[in-house]
Parts: sequence; C-alpha cells; structure tokens
Amino acid sequence: MSPWGSLRSRDVQAVEEMDRDDCDPKRLHRTYARFPVVNSLLSGWHGTYRRRLRPMLAANSAVSVLDIGCGSGDVARSLARWARRDGFRLTVTAIDPDERAFAFASRTAPVEGVVYRKAHSSELVAEGRKFDVVISNHILHHLDPGELAAVLLDSESLSRNLCLHNDLNRSNISYLLFLAGFWPLGVGSYICGDGLTSIRRSYTATELRAAVPGPWTVKRNGAWHHLLVHEHEENRA
Repeated sequence: MSPWGSLRSRDVQAVEEMDRDDCDPKRLHRTYARFPVVNSLLSGWHGTYRRRLRPMLAANSAVSVLDIGCGSGDVARSLARWARRDGFRLTVTAIDPDERAFAFASRTAPVEGVVYRKAHSSELVAEGRKFDVVISNHILHHLDPGELAAVLLDSESLSRNLCLHNDLNRSNISYLLFLAGFWPLGVGSYICGDGLTSIRRSYTATELRAAVPGPWTVKRNGAWHHLLVHEHEENRA
C-alpha cells in the first residue's frame, strides 16, 4: 500500500519500528534523545501550558500532573521548567509501561518536580491515585479501540479537573511537510520513518470525535494536532 493510499483512512496495520521488541537499541536511544526537538517544534505544549495550565497554577498553590505514556519524559520536564520559570509549583508524575522508555527518562538530568514510573495508567487507578491534570502526547494513535476506551476511562478516574490528550492530525500536507522537514533527524534514528507511520495511524478530527465518548471534546491544537479534552462537570464554565 502506498503512503498516499493509506492517508484516505487510518492505517491501523502499520507498526512503528521503535515499538518492536527487537528494534535497534542505539537507534531507539537516538530517537528518545531527539524527541525534545520534535515536540518543541510541532506538539504545541508551550501554548497548551499558557492557555490551560498556567491559569490553574495562578489560582492554586500547587498543581499535580500525570503524563501517561511519557516516552523520553521531555514533555513532563518542559512543563515543570516552564512552571518554575513563572514562579509556580508543578509536580509531574511521568509513566510509561515500556522498560526502555522508563530507563531512558530515568537517566536524564533531574528536573525538580518530575518523577518517573514504569507503570500503566490502570495501575495508578488501582492505587487510588488522583492528579489535578492528566495529559498524554502522541499515544492515542497507538491504541486499538478497546485500549483507547480504557485509557480515557483511566484518565477520567485519575483526574480531579482536566484531561488533555494531544495527538497528530492525519493529512496529506502534514505527511509531506514532516517528510521534508524532519528527514535529517531520521538519520540514525526512527524519528522520520516512525513519524510518518504515526501520521498514517492518526485520526482526522471527524474520526476522533466518532471514536470517543460524549464528555470528551476534540479541539484544534495548531496546524498539525488535535487536543482531546475532558473537564469534570463542576469545572466546566
């Protein structure tokens, strides 16, 4: 199947190389190491922090965040740094069930307020944990329908106030621009190939709205992403 053909609908059969148990550990390490560049340029988390998290921080003495499927942990570290720079206290628990991701994140330079765990969201639900905000970055397109429903239920259970799941928006132009702009980061890593696979697996806004239950809303998050949002009823304007 050609990439163009696959963009007409989600290519749910495509598998990212870094998700394979036997992927090259050196290429995987370089991929994790380059995630901060990709996310800083494309994922829109600084804008999301300004619009949605900083107002919460300004109104509260401290805010707790759970980052589900944290990968290299770069989003968690960025959020904590931005909050500290603005004079606020933000604590982030960054979890990933993949031992390789947990090991990489744990070896990064410590950032005040950020802790890592090798865990699935369901484990934290079983522990009765609660966080003010639950987030994820680029995990929704990895999940089959049952896994997606489970993660959303876990997120609702784990959050006191707000859930924010950021994911890619599948389109021809995003595919082409990612290929043109990020192929250099793919040298020696899985960034480019797996990024293109991620786009092929991702939802359009219409598809995502159809895939999630009513309390969740799909918001535009820049040109290349959706933000799947859930606010507990008492916190809705």
